Amino acid sequence: MKKIITIKKRKFLSVVLIFLFIALINASSLLSLPQQTKNKELVYRIAVNAISLAVTVQDKKGRYINNLTEEDFTIYENNKKQDITYFNHNFEAHLSFTILLDVSGSMAIQDKLEEIKEALNYLIKYLLSPQDIVSLLIFADGEVEIAVGFTANKNDFLTVLEKIEAYGQTALNDAVAVSPAFANKGKNEKRALLLITDGIENDSQYSQDQAVEISKKVDIPIYTIGYKIPLNEQYLKKYKHSPALTSSGIVYSLERFSKATGGKAFFINQAKELKPAFRKIKKELSHQYILGYTSYRNQKNEYRRIKVVTSKKKYKVRTREGYYSSIKGGDG
Repeated sequence: MKKIITIKKRKFLSVVLIFLFIALINASSLLSLPQQTKNKELVYRIAVNAISLAVTVQDKKGRYINNLTEEDFTIYENNKKQDITYFNHNFEAHLSFTILLDVSGSMAIQDKLEEIKEALNYLIKYLLSPQDIVSLLIFADGEVEIAVGFTANKNDFLTVLEKIEAYGQTALNDAVAVSPAFANKGKNEKRALLLITDGIENDSQYSQDQAVEISKKVDIPIYTIGYKIPLNEQYLKKYKHSPALTSSGIVYSLERFSKATGGKAFFINQAKELKPAFRKIKKELSHQYILGYTSYRNQKNEYRRIKVVTSKKKYKVRTREGYYSSIKGGDG
């Protein structure tokens, strides 16, 4: 398996990058003034940011609305109306689907991991189309690993999945922080990340707030499945890493990951509920609209809040909450 990143090494990596950045700044100071002016103009030209939004529209009864046109949507960024530059709504659009699977030791309890693996077999074999591509990331002990890179070969995926076993502690926040950027590399226009976990967090370097902020930097809706979340507070005490590790705290954190990115959270206690949840997620992805608009980055790294509305105010619209505008802050 290929390791994406060991979170505990990030600080060393950041220091190296800082020194490289300083060296580049010093080197650039040797340039002539006309060349500096050209570089400055180039920065302004590349500071245009194409923002992509996966948008779900439902009526009051939860039914998906599929007859809207570009003219039916309005996008606001920090309460300012934006011109829509891209619109697509295609039921047959192929999917790049990343599964982020918790394989820490707690997932071995109550057969959680084995039941999830069985349900994932159903998802891969019967819900994804031959043209959909899928990847598998697993996390435990402060590491996120690429168990399967993006592939259309479902048999290879299932072969690897079958061999996975539970081990170690859970760095949930770290996994959520680093995985969306990988999921964003899928070649198909519709992309999504499915996080499956029991929600126990006891080994992260990132806080929940940091993980949420980092996940907002790319346009990947995070769907979360909290499976057999422990309800016994005495049981949770042995995993305590922060006061937030309570049953209600776990629910809050998983809902927060999904809400911030335009996804949806599911909380399941029985194996038989997993397949229906997968069907709901796949159905929603099929009904999504993809909207785009152009914005501008700046050096302030300010957070820009996004709101999408339709001409029919009674419809419920869900998309990511916003993004950071800095040139250094991600790709929007």
